[in-house]
Amino acid sequence: MSDAAINGLAGAGGGIIAQLITYPLQTVNTRQQTERDLKKEKRKPGAIEQMCQVIQNEGWERLYGGLTPSLVGTAASQGVYYYFYQIFRNKAEVSALERSKMGIGDGSVGMLSSLVVAALSGCVNVLLTNPIWVVVTRMQTHRKTSKKSQPDQILSTDPDEAIVAAAEPPPFGTCYVVKEVYDEGGFLGFWRGVFPTLIMVSNPSMQFMLYETMLNKLKKRRALNKKNNNGVTALEIFLLGALAKLGATVVTYPLLVVKSRLQAKQVTTGDKRHHYKGTLDAIIKMIRYEGFYGFYKGMSTKIVQSVLAAAVLFMVKEELVKGVRFLLTNKVKSKPNLT
Repeated sequence: MSDAAINGLAGAGGGIIAQLITYPLQTVNTRQQTERDLKKEKRKPGAIEQMCQVIQNEGWERLYGGLTPSLVGTAASQGVYYYFYQIFRNKAEVSALERSKMGIGDGSVGMLSSLVVAALSGCVNVLLTNPIWVVVTRMQTHRKTSKKSQPDQILSTDPDEAIVAAAEPPPFGTCYVVKEVYDEGGFLGFWRGVFPTLIMVSNPSMQFMLYETMLNKLKKRRALNKKNNNGVTALEIFLLGALAKLGATVVTYPLLVVKSRLQAKQVTTGDKRHHYKGTLDAIIKMIRYEGFYGFYKGMSTKIVQSVLAAAVLFMVKEELVKGVRFLLTNKVKSKPNLT
């Protein structure tokens, strides 16, 4: 098995575990980002309070709305990202070694090269998996309404045969959302928000650049202190992943809010301030009607969720890579030598 495939599968496994642990926070955060209230309230409920409100008003299952496509998306995104990241990383390492032979550099991949590698991997990932995240965002922001709150529905247009019944909300599963997105925007509707998402490639790029820089420095320091020992523990990987994600999230959060607004169900009637035609239109309307505060809605929740998820992902991914390599090495050693 190639190193790229090992990293891809390990990344997918780590992403799924991180997603399962932090998904309720992600649902609450997406709802916070897509709130269209134009007046800043004196007090906003915190993440835990909002989770309790969702449970009380809509049930436990709404905290996990869109979990199935989200797990598929996480596995696909992490698998695609790590697979292409390793491929591009290998090419960068070969290029760095060739330059070192020419007297340029020390043969290691620098920060700029790491940034480019992460950015290219992120772009491939975004273009391939954006449709999944459009569906997930719709399902996370869907609010379950009770039967009592639904308006009466006339089942016949004939006044003599008019039958009035309580309107039932439609079944809001993955297939329903896929149809809804297609009916609204056709095939290209599944790539709503792709432009800010592509710009947001800088988030994982910065994240991995910070992570690998800190990891390499830690390994070098450990190698100097203890001969032939540059190992890093799972806890240290966890902390490094958390620090890297924290720095990247603070810088790119406004783009994440714009992306969520575009991918959520658009209000086509009523207040035009709630309807966004595209990325630039969303940015202008948010600045005009909500101020810069609108770009940072739910940021505290996102920091907790993303930092925890990234830390778990890095820790699990590194342990899975070590485990798979260990198993493959032992398997090779156990094969009898027939020569």
